[in-house]
Amino acid sequence: MGKSANSIVITSIFAPTVAVQKFAQLAMHQLVVAGDKKSPQDWESPDTVYLSIDAQEDLGFKLSSKLPYNHYGRKMMAYLYAIRDGAELIIDTDDDNIPYEDWSFPALEGDFLTAPDNLGFVNIYKTFTDKHIWPRGFPLDLITKESSRLRSEQLATASAKVGIWQGLADGDPDVDAIYRLIDNTECFFNDHASVVLGEGTLCPFNSQNTAIRRELFPLLYMPAYVTFRFTDILRGLVAQPIMWTHGYRLGFTKATVVQERNPHDYMRDFESEIPCYLHPNKVIEIVKASISPANSISENLYAAYVGLQQADIVSSQEIELLSLWLEDIAPYAGKQ
Repeated sequence: MGKSANSIVITSIFAPTVAVQKFAQLAMHQLVVAGDKKSPQDWESPDTVYLSIDAQEDLGFKLSSKLPYNHYGRKMMAYLYAIRDGAELIIDTDDDNIPYEDWSFPALEGDFLTAPDNLGFVNIYKTFTDKHIWPRGFPLDLITKESSRLRSEQLATASAKVGIWQGLADGDPDVDAIYRLIDNTECFFNDHASVVLGEGTLCPFNSQNTAIRRELFPLLYMPAYVTFRFTDILRGLVAQPIMWTHGYRLGFTKATVVQERNPHDYMRDFESEIPCYLHPNKVIEIVKASISPANSISENLYAAYVGLQQADIVSSQEIELLSLWLEDIAPYAGKQ
């Protein structure tokens, strides 16, 4: 491994941003940036592994033969690089998320404030702010429901094995286009203690400030044949029932980055997010019905996507790409 067994992964079509430069300077972390066809030809940044399109293809992974260009899923080539290089923890982030000086994630195992089991979808943003705000991918019919907010008396300290930590983002956090079209004010979250969700209690999580442990690396798969704004949300929805089945939990921690968001067309975002609005509950039902504790994580991931294909939520192309991902990762992921 390069600097550390902790890899930070970004994909970018811009020259090195402030966020990229700051992540590259972090001790005990290796920054890996996946380029794309729109990326500057002379992209270069100190203390950074940069994977141009040519470099990605030279890695020898099967995934590159079907992975679309000019797509957020190019991140997966950087995941594969980091995994083959010995990463124990992969931190997903973006080139517009600037880390605070105290940027870090909690331990993967220990005692944490924990939400009860089987609450369904909860709006974790409301635990960290009183502002009327919700994460991208949160079911629209629950936005105004008080029952979707975790009350302080519901949280109790318990031991947990956390598979994925989602750190929040200040400034312009990850919200849907509806929020941006009707409000779009900045949000700075409070310093609430980290919260781990119990089995059957879930919340959308993204790829913007997210740490994933080695045992769950198969779940890094980023669907590339769904709409752009559904990509990481679908990944997170699929991951959660699989995590429960294998004894892992999802945790959320305070904002450790501030997002200075790249320009977006909110109406185009809205169109791209339509599957986020229509499918979250159905995705969870399908994944739960498709997986088994007798399977490996990789086997459950494949079974989940087959179920989603049968429901016309993903296409046969997605299954083909996923198969290549699982072949590429098999020598490193093993029978988790």
